[in-house]
Amino acid sequence: MYDRDLTERLREWRKKKARKPLVLRGARQVGKTTLVDEFGKEFMHYISLNLEHKADKAVFLQTDNVHDVVDYLFAKNNISKAEKADTLLFVDEIQESFAAISMLRYFYEQEPELCVIAAGSRLQKLMKRRGRSEDETRHSFPVGRVEYLDLRPFSFLEYLAADGKRLWADMIRDKSVSNLMHAEIMKAFQTYALIGGMPEVVSEYIDTRDIVALTPIYQSLVKGYKDDVEDYAKNDAQAKILRHILNTGWQSAGETIKFVRFGNSEYTSTQIHEAMELLERAFVLNLVYPIVSTSAPAIAALARSPKLVWMDNGIVNYQADIQLEYMRQKSLLDTWRGRAAEHIVAQELRVVLDRLGKEKLYFWVRDKAGATAEADFIWQNDGQIYPIEVKAGHNAHLQSLHVFADNAKDNVTAIRVWTEPYSEQQLTTSKGTSFRLINLPFYYVGVLDKFL
Repeated sequence: MYDRDLTERLREWRKKKARKPLVLRGARQVGKTTLVDEFGKEFMHYISLNLEHKADKAVFLQTDNVHDVVDYLFAKNNISKAEKADTLLFVDEIQESFAAISMLRYFYEQEPELCVIAAGSRLQKLMKRRGRSEDETRHSFPVGRVEYLDLRPFSFLEYLAADGKRLWADMIRDKSVSNLMHAEIMKAFQTYALIGGMPEVVSEYIDTRDIVALTPIYQSLVKGYKDDVEDYAKNDAQAKILRHILNTGWQSAGETIKFVRFGNSEYTSTQIHEAMELLERAFVLNLVYPIVSTSAPAIAALARSPKLVWMDNGIVNYQADIQLEYMRQKSLLDTWRGRAAEHIVAQELRVVLDRLGKEKLYFWVRDKAGATAEADFIWQNDGQIYPIEVKAGHNAHLQSLHVFADNAKDNVTAIRVWTEPYSEQQLTTSKGTSFRLINLPFYYVGVLDKFL
């Protein structure tokens, strides 16, 4: 078992006085069950239920009284009720029981001492679909009576720790990477960008250092997402659209997409959009929308085309068949015409957003007819918007950042993500607008907030 950063968030949740049952969300095979099993070792007692097992599911079918459920589970596991505060109850695959979902409310209201975590690999199954009654559809996680944490694939810092390079991760967190260590850490980041952060992939690669050995794991992961289509879709027609996206969409990773006829299909914009939103709620992909303003707050221009960002860079590389290109190119910025670099930056930024409790990632486009200026991403912090460009070299064109600065006029700080060591510059546009530029190595993206 490798350490996950979310463990510390679980510890903070445990200490809360007004603690609510916790719903742990994330895509299939990102390590939700393993994370909670390890966290359970920090308690005197750990009760784990998997509602795909009939006996465990039956616990919630025989009574709707939460006290009766707790009394039964404590008696069955020979736990004294006096030790309730040092007991963790984990309800895995909770989407299999609407009764269990409804009972989360009563754990909060009537059994507040007990720590309760729920998770499921197919929480999207709760969407209304064929065969589901209206009464069943109304059951969902009780609003205001639960809280959420999202688990993603391994971040770069988690990958370093898993690979025995915890001191390297600490240097990044402390913003203390020396120029002597820069090349070594960039090499590790290139490897991470190639294989991605799925736990089984990371474990296999650390054991074997063999990219080919990862092939069956990637195949199994993608097959799992395709198998889940029946649980996501509301009907057969939508199931076909979801399969189409999962078959063709990887090649559009990091691109600004159009929903209509996506993947050379005949599907309408509405059909593709609805299907992608389902996959987004299942944590399989993200739709990153643009903003058109240079000042806070960042408000998505939902009528414009979004960028497509998948949950894991390693799966994208395998499905888009660009693994060999990673190995041939000296720089991540040269791989897949720069899209590989942009996609992994989006993945790392998503980790920072989760840590800060923010939901949406955006990019910027100039709000002018025919304008092509675009910043790859933006970051909003303390009432200010920071444009982010993923670019190479000291002499790389930064036209979009110049245009952003000219439009914003005052106190602009821009960020260039690149392969060189950290530095800062003061630049001036052709129109005389001065702005600060932070040159941020890829490995620092996961701690971007610490630089702002």
